[in-house]
Amino acid sequence: MIATQNLTKEFAARVLFEGVTLQLNPGSRYGLVGANGSGKTTFMKMLCGDESISSGTVTIAKRARVGVLRQDRFLDDSEMILDLAMKGDLPVWQALSQQHLLEQGKITLDPAKMAELEDIIGANDGYTLEARSSRVLEGLGIPVPAHRQPLGTLSGGFKLRVLLAQVLVGGMDVLLLDEPTNHLDILTIRWLERFLATYDGCAVIISHDQRFLNNVTTHMLDVDYQTITQYTGNYLAFEKQKALVREQKELGIERAQEEIARKRAFVDRFGAKASKASQGQSRFKQIEKIEVEELVATSRRAPHLKFEAERPSGREVLELNGISKAYGEKKVLANVSMMVHRGERVAIIGANGLGKSTLLRIAVEKLGADIGQVKWGHGTKVGYFPQDHREVLDNPKQTSFEMLYELCPLESISFVRGQLGRVLFSGSDVEKRIDLLSGGEAARLIFARLTIEKPNVLVMDEPTNHLDMETIQALIDALKAYTGTIIFVSHDRFFVSELATHIIEITATGLKDFPGTYNEYLERCGDDHLDAEAVASKARKAKQEAQAAKAGAAPAASTLSWEEQKKQRARQNQLPKLRDKAVAGIEAVEVRKKDLQGIYAEPGFFERHTYADIAKFEAEQTALDKKLELLMTEWEQIESEIAAAAGA
Repeated sequence: MIATQNLTKEFAARVLFEGVTLQLNPGSRYGLVGANGSGKTTFMKMLCGDESISSGTVTIAKRARVGVLRQDRFLDDSEMILDLAMKGDLPVWQALSQQHLLEQGKITLDPAKMAELEDIIGANDGYTLEARSSRVLEGLGIPVPAHRQPLGTLSGGFKLRVLLAQVLVGGMDVLLLDEPTNHLDILTIRWLERFLATYDGCAVIISHDQRFLNNVTTHMLDVDYQTITQYTGNYLAFEKQKALVREQKELGIERAQEEIARKRAFVDRFGAKASKASQGQSRFKQIEKIEVEELVATSRRAPHLKFEAERPSGREVLELNGISKAYGEKKVLANVSMMVHRGERVAIIGANGLGKSTLLRIAVEKLGADIGQVKWGHGTKVGYFPQDHREVLDNPKQTSFEMLYELCPLESISFVRGQLGRVLFSGSDVEKRIDLLSGGEAARLIFARLTIEKPNVLVMDEPTNHLDMETIQALIDALKAYTGTIIFVSHDRFFVSELATHIIEITATGLKDFPGTYNEYLERCGDDHLDAEAVASKARKAKQEAQAAKAGAAPAASTLSWEEQKKQRARQNQLPKLRDKAVAGIEAVEVRKKDLQGIYAEPGFFERHTYADIAKFEAEQTALDKKLELLMTEWEQIESEIAAAAGA
């Protein structure tokens, strides 16, 4: 489907990657990972033709339709949301539009053109395009009543969902997705996972969400060591394989160096003796033949983050009383009250659209509440990390150096450069204008700003967005060591689990305030908002209950015929056995998947197996994924029937 041959990309004297030869096949989903700045997005742009190639080739199968999700693309706010989604299949949308104008009598077409339109629509299942587009929009969390509204009625995050819908609707043969989970809540991410699991084309996905990659990918493409290496399996399998390969290479180098040292020691000891001269020359030749591989340094880098409080705050840090906020007729927050004490790490969680970011912006006085009071405690100094970085990086023409130097004009130039270096800005990077920074660079610059400001309260809205794995871990470590108070919003379960000492969940019915860790919250409340499967299961249950309520009670057994009652009883008696069979099937598939991952991780796997063998393994893994999805659906249906029978 996609092939690269000796692909190389250079910027001036800097080599991002070179000699990259890959074969990306239909039915496979490739996670593209690497440090920020390593060249992931550049490689993606080279695949779709948006970026020039230094040398080598990219070949995509003829007539293959390519869908690209670009983070820097914008849509027209005046267009209808459903129309924008339907434009994902542009030839069909245009044909349908022409046909609609023809039916209204607004245009006239000759018979040949009319036949051509009908051929386009028929060949591409065009008459279902509107229904398919609506389903995708709904799956991405945009309700049906909004589909015929202008795009401008949506917030920025939901506009990106429409952009994603446009790519998914088109029935593309190739999907190139750059950070598709950005601005998605857990339930929508789960929908996207299921969508991609059944996608039979070739997908390349950039993401920093480890859980998403584990659930979606069949292969990983690692941008590191100035090349791109393909691994089979999901992110978890890739981590193990990469570490093992590196360990084996380092061990091979160590053994080669030891062998050279032994032979050199022989020469040094006996080389001067005439009786050993020929043996010494032999050792010299042997040393020359020993090849010691030169390992390229990894591009994986973690910033050195350290947050300090200039002074401690009072015991009571923040009090919110009766906060309410509405945007027009839409009520976002209603009578919200909470108290935060010194030293707490408060995680504010909840589904998208319930006002988490709004609450933070009201707290830091970036936005006014309609009703209610915000009261900061004695001696508080607040540092703010917004989801939209432009709220604090508000002078786009400044350079990174100028922005930081403005905060500490009495410090030396070397001090400011040192702070930038700690967050991985080096050389000419420090003179880069703020409006040219990537999302990850902007986030790291704000971390440097917070380091200089030394607040005793950190208010952070989705701080892990745009960060690579190494930076997320560095951020967690720095926040754990911080002695001040932290109030943060996040959808990242790992991040919340590692940090939070106080959980506040915003729900549609009000606040859940729990003074404890996220794991303790789960034990007490049992509502794992940040776990995709738990949320999806809860949503399915709610949908089933709503459908049952709408349809009314099922007919009582007495209203059924004797034959129908007999079939019903037989089915109910079979359910436990059917459930056990489905569970056994699920377990068997998962065991085989683990076995395959273990085989891939074995030392020398790729040397021992032919391409045909590897293709068989890949085909089996794809088949297992599809089988698991079917078994899970069957098991859920059986469990629903058992629950319904128990409640009857």
